[in-house]
Amino acid sequence: MAFSFARVPPIHCGMGTLKQITTWLQSHQVQSVLLVTGRASLEAMGHLSLVERLINDAGASHHHVVCDGEPSTELVDRTTQQWFDQGLDAVIGIGGGSVIDFGKAIAAMLPHGNSVLDHLEGVGRGLVHSGITLPFLAIPTTSGTGGEVSKNAVLSDVGPEGYKKSLRHDNFVPNAVILDGSLLTGAAADVTAACGMDAFTQLLEPFLSPTASPLSDAIVWSGLQHVVPNLRRACGEEGAADPQVRLSMAYGALCSGIGLANAGLGIVHGLAGPIGGWFPIPHGVVCGTLMAAAQQQNWRALQQRDPNHPAVERMARVGRLMPDGSGLSENKAAVDHFTNSLLDWVEELRIPRLGDYGITAADLDRIVESASNRNNPIALTPSEIKALLQTRL
Repeated sequence: MAFSFARVPPIHCGMGTLKQITTWLQSHQVQSVLLVTGRASLEAMGHLSLVERLINDAGASHHHVVCDGEPSTELVDRTTQQWFDQGLDAVIGIGGGSVIDFGKAIAAMLPHGNSVLDHLEGVGRGLVHSGITLPFLAIPTTSGTGGEVSKNAVLSDVGPEGYKKSLRHDNFVPNAVILDGSLLTGAAADVTAACGMDAFTQLLEPFLSPTASPLSDAIVWSGLQHVVPNLRRACGEEGAADPQVRLSMAYGALCSGIGLANAGLGIVHGLAGPIGGWFPIPHGVVCGTLMAAAQQQNWRALQQRDPNHPAVERMARVGRLMPDGSGLSENKAAVDHFTNSLLDWVEELRIPRLGDYGITAADLDRIVESASNRNNPIALTPSEIKALLQTRL
């Protein structure tokens, strides 16, 4: 047995853990903090004033910036220039995955003041970041990307020649994470569904990855045990208002971030990069709309070319975790059940199609050519990848 495992930050999970903001600021001797949030939900739910009070209780002042949508390199550069050399000691990001990524990037760039494009993978100048960053506290309010435990900040420039790339360094893993159920009940059903399917995808793909380890398996399996029974509940009126249901989803998303950092991701995320760079489609929607189709295509390819692949047993194990799957002893029946259950989820949760965001059949060849097939349980052919995309137009 041989594997490496990425650093995981201190995690404060549970109801009322938001009060850890004060302790964290005091432990880092922060005098001035930049608070990064989404557009309005934190204030609408009445939590913004509480956060500000907790910052004041630590004896710190704060400035507030908003990330409205998935962060661009231009927004990071503009914010960096605005606050560079202004005496900030730390950054707190409270919001969805976009807010966490934005806050992480700002914390990384504020000590330096240069453009983030100097360091962005694949499209920048290729300069290695020093790793010097301001302390960053991540507080998710949606359950999707797992960015609160990862070392990369995903930035995009959406358009025909656009991109979605990462700013990455081991030191960019947040210094601490707070998961407080009271912050998680405000997300709308469509956002919850897309984020939940993103988290599920980021649990399944590392579980099926050829680079999985016993430790990554244990963590992603724990995440699956929390997400599978709660995803649809979180999208319903009763479950959406239940902090424990939401906290289970947030825990699953956190596990997904640890899983992807240590076992990699498969074809869905290999497609999400070019799709998210070229079209104005949220990352969670890409994952949600493609996950069932990808599972269907992976299962078909495994049956045709490698029916004894270890991934089959793993798919069957997930199938037995799904509702009404526990009694399925035969692997094929369990994987069929898993695949069909995912297809049902996509319809039940009303996950939008690719075509709803302007993607047409004419775009598919370009997407396939730019897709990564790394860490998928089986190498899909270009025609197989194109076929799974076609089912979601």
